[in-house]
Amino acid sequence: MIASFQRTLRTTLVAGAACAALAAYAQSSEPVRVGLLSTLSGPGAGLGVDIRDGFQLAMKLQGNKLGGRAAEVIVADDQASPDVGRQTADRLVKRDKVDFMTGIVFSNVMLAVGAPTFASHTFYISANAGPSQYAGEQCNPYFFSASYQNDNMHEAAGQVVQSKGFKRVALIAPNYPAGKDALTGFKRYYKGEVTSESLPTLNQLNFSVEIAQLRASKPDAVYIFLPGGMGINFIKQFVVVGLPKDITLFGPGFSGDEDVIRAVGESMLGMFNTSQWGHDMDNAANKKFVAAFEKEYGRLPTLYAAQGYDAAQLMDAAVRDSKGKLDDKAAVRKALEAAKFNSVRGNFKFNTNHFPIQDYYARVITKDAKGRITNRLLATPVLKNHADAYVGSCKMPG
Repeated sequence: MIASFQRTLRTTLVAGAACAALAAYAQSSEPVRVGLLSTLSGPGAGLGVDIRDGFQLAMKLQGNKLGGRAAEVIVADDQASPDVGRQTADRLVKRDKVDFMTGIVFSNVMLAVGAPTFASHTFYISANAGPSQYAGEQCNPYFFSASYQNDNMHEAAGQVVQSKGFKRVALIAPNYPAGKDALTGFKRYYKGEVTSESLPTLNQLNFSVEIAQLRASKPDAVYIFLPGGMGINFIKQFVVVGLPKDITLFGPGFSGDEDVIRAVGESMLGMFNTSQWGHDMDNAANKKFVAAFEKEYGRLPTLYAAQGYDAAQLMDAAVRDSKGKLDDKAAVRKALEAAKFNSVRGNFKFNTNHFPIQDYYARVITKDAKGRITNRLLATPVLKNHADAYVGSCKMPG
């Protein structure tokens, strides 16, 4: 009887081991699925296109694999709409059963997409949006920012404007979560007088009211966070009415990036902006990325493209370091937190709230050796090893 029991036990153990091996094989033979949900239509489309292009470039250079496993990227358009974003995210996690999500540009869409993504225990790797809510009290084990926290670039800009001695500054940012984070971040480091704060509608393209307000308040400088077509249109209108001779223009990297420069041209020469990255950063990973991006797409990459590229690199490291066992959420989370990849921005590490601790620099728009109007990174960081202001409110669930 004992011998019979032992034979049965051995059979059960062997069968269990075989089932586990088959399950592991089935998972390893399935492609890693990524839902790339971004803004691919409307005034903000250029931003989403750059994230997509940066991400897909990294995938191409990796042989369309993540961590050595074949990968499938499902691209979808959120139309810059929280409702569309949430519905599409729900479909991606439930029907398409993606292993990772990424791509969202705008924080109001990100806040809507979070609920279905986190509820399904799907990891979201942000290639742009970094709302303060997810950095603080709503921090989540399934959210990782491969970009920044929304306030950060604006904090660096506030420091730059402060250090340059401007006493009276006007602020303009869109009326949505990232716009409000932007003004909060700027004012955290700028201590002079704020002559006015304008919150135009997201994707507004006519700035006659804001320009009239600038004429009336006569600040020394104006700080704008106006992504995509908003920034392009504002700067063109600002220049046409002759305000640059009286008011100095500052912005975050988004408002002085290569897409804006291409659209506006020489009028942007001399503008300062802030970023955690520049296409002229002197490290091997960045040189490889910029050269490959120019070859693939025929243009200089933007910050959005760099963040999309890094998001793919982070996913690759996470799949590799979890040995492809994506059902083991604890192992994937541990691999993401370790962030063992070569970022195009150089040093990169996560804080306890899954947002980066990184350097922020000033950039100035100038002409390079090829005669191109473009950004030049200033060597000394404005903010070094900078963490966001909300991490103390994050009680990260285990």
